[in-house]
Amino acid sequence: MSRDRCREFRRLHESGCFVIPNPWDIGSAHLLARLGFKALATTSSGLAWSLGRTDNHVTLSETLDRLRAIAGAVDVPVNADFEGGFAIEPAQVAANVTAAAATGIAGLSIEDSTGNPDSPLFDLGLAVERIRAARRALDQDGTGVLLTGRSEGFIVGRPDLAETIRRLTAYADAGAECLYAPGIRTREDITAVVKAVAPKPVNLLVGAPFITVAEAAAAGVRRISTGGALARAAWGGFLDAAKEIAGPGTFTSLTRAVPWDEIEGAFGPARS
Repeated sequence: MSRDRCREFRRLHESGCFVIPNPWDIGSAHLLARLGFKALATTSSGLAWSLGRTDNHVTLSETLDRLRAIAGAVDVPVNADFEGGFAIEPAQVAANVTAAAATGIAGLSIEDSTGNPDSPLFDLGLAVERIRAARRALDQDGTGVLLTGRSEGFIVGRPDLAETIRRLTAYADAGAECLYAPGIRTREDITAVVKAVAPKPVNLLVGAPFITVAEAAAAGVRRISTGGALARAAWGGFLDAAKEIAGPGTFTSLTRAVPWDEIEGAFGPARS
């Protein structure tokens, strides 16, 4: 089954443009799959918030458990937000990637951010070796898990398009099969990235309404993800209602809640 999903995930990257929304637990994954999305992707921030933590403060073991749970709960391919591989050195990145591939996922991403605001991106040489290590691990695994290379400059205070393209093309040469620069938002930047790494596919992050699916497709984007935006939307509804109850003591926000029968019906037979 895992190999079938890997093959399907690769097929989706061959042409056209598809949306790969980001669930953070089994329930959100189940609902997104029911809506007809052809693939899903986990979100490190959504996962962290569900555990009451900030992004990038979930352990490797916890992440692997969540990947296994989500991939096992749906019939569509699941891509893993695997952060920076939960390691710095390439050999350990490779070992962790091998562990992730065993959870049933169909793809995973490795990013180049360090978590250090003074030096937010890994040196390019080390960043490339980390991608190469992930590539070797997946080749040896043989399941066909698709590798995405991410350059984080635009979301860690280094919004340099030329440097981002230099990194993405280097990651493509090192074996990344899909390229991703979260934070790019202008049509010019999107088109430049797409052209620079062609014919390899590009993932575009859309966490706010700056583009449509049709417009992204016209720009040559192959894959669109939402990152933690759906989790933020869910938390937004929760907090709006809770703040109203805690403040004026009224309950009008609850009228916007999903009806009981609809949510119960989404997860199983209606309750009598």
